[in-house]
Amino acid sequence: MSSHVTPDTITDELPAMPVDTPSIVVLISGNGSNLQALIDAQAHHQLSGNIVAVIANEPDAYGLTRAHDAGIDAVVLPHREYDSRDAYDGALIKVIDRHQPSVIVLAGFMRILTPRFVQRYLGKMLNIHPSLLPAYQGLNTHARVLAEGATQHGCSVHFVTEELDGGPVAIQAALKIAQDDTESTLKDKIHAREHLILPIAVNWFLEGRLQYSGTGATLDGVALPMEGLRLSHEDAASELDET
Repeated sequence: MSSHVTPDTITDELPAMPVDTPSIVVLISGNGSNLQALIDAQAHHQLSGNIVAVIANEPDAYGLTRAHDAGIDAVVLPHREYDSRDAYDGALIKVIDRHQPSVIVLAGFMRILTPRFVQRYLGKMLNIHPSLLPAYQGLNTHARVLAEGATQHGCSVHFVTEELDGGPVAIQAALKIAQDDTESTLKDKIHAREHLILPIAVNWFLEGRLQYSGTGATLDGVALPMEGLRLSHEDAASELDET
């Protein structure tokens, strides 16, 4: 474990913020590329709030280094040190509640959450998932779309509910699958789209535009369809300057 990260502790690197500034806690398990997209968005004043803590369940998650480099509190809470999923989620709740976040973002957090945890933060938790939900819930989405010969893939930002990858969708970005696409090329293309739409959805939430209604998601008071707002392949490619 690196010296700048301590288990279940809060560092004091961040300056004091106004009490009315919306705050973000990000949960990660690995590389943290979506975390980096949020850090970059904050640096370019594209988020109406501040990332106040990054919490990882894996001590060697590179996203912790990204957080430290950005001056954000980096907290390690290793799940293997807890006897049960409920015990771990109870400890995670305590760490999160120290920051009183406006929103919690799951950015590659590879844990199934307990009902207790989900209900505590229901309506203020967003997750990024590598498929056009409700299609391909769960893991190994790139391999599955290729195995089934699908012609379209994508990613989704959705509210977290007790149903795995089943909460109301806020925004999606579509991708047309090329004949020569592989798991590796799909992963890269989908990551680019995740980095595009995650900051958008988080900022909508921070601005009060995106809300969880209990039966679905609303944007500016209007109920969103099942797939949320979807960027077409062409629109996403244009935003990403893809050739």
